[in-house]
Amino acid sequence: MASLRSRLQHSITPIALRSYLAEFISTFIFVFAAIGSTMASGRMMDAAPDSSSLVANAVATAFALSVAVYISANISGGHVNPAVTFGMAIGGHISVPMTIFYWIVQMLGSVMACLLLKTITISQHVPVHGIAEEMTGFGAAILEGVMTFALVYTVYAASDPKKGPIGAIGPLAIGLIAGANVLASGPFTGGSMNPACSFGAAVVGGHFKNHAVYWVGPLIGAAIAGILYDNVVFPVAVPPELRSIAEGLGGV
Repeated sequence: MASLRSRLQHSITPIALRSYLAEFISTFIFVFAAIGSTMASGRMMDAAPDSSSLVANAVATAFALSVAVYISANISGGHVNPAVTFGMAIGGHISVPMTIFYWIVQMLGSVMACLLLKTITISQHVPVHGIAEEMTGFGAAILEGVMTFALVYTVYAASDPKKGPIGAIGPLAIGLIAGANVLASGPFTGGSMNPACSFGAAVVGGHFKNHAVYWVGPLIGAAIAGILYDNVVFPVAVPPELRSIAEGLGGV
């Protein structure tokens, strides 16, 4: 009970509140650029998208995510995505109460970005992530899960303290994998990898068909990435002195 109380108190400190604000701003910036680029390319192509619109969306996603992560990395960790936050929670890098607050501000930032796009473009429809007709919900969830696994694994690698400060290359790597994934999956699922982005578009667009795909797949993929990176590929090394203490306690 005391542990739960301390975690709750930790989640409402001034530093934590600044983290929530940073996540809100970064998510707003990312979603505004990512969804806005889709709307703009659709407008330019007169509702007849081709491969150039896919490339434009991928580039916008890569640039926007790199910037969004960079500007908040030293404050909130630069998650900008509920799946990334979930993956970090699975790895024990963020508490459950803070995870919930992160999710709230991320979804709020996404909704506000989509609402602003809808307001200022007037007649433009906010695009909602959806799956291709030939795909099943299960297949789409697997695709989103695999892409989110790659994204969260890259986030872990980019923010690994053993590799030194995150610098500028980390956010760039995160943006590049997101852009590559959009190129790989745009025609099939829209290449979301971000439940908050899909949620904001669905709320403002008023269309929730197959919306569970964009939560189930990414959250599972993020959890697997967090478990594998911290426990299998790059397990945390236990100092010899602590190992000897643990072995001694185990023999008592």
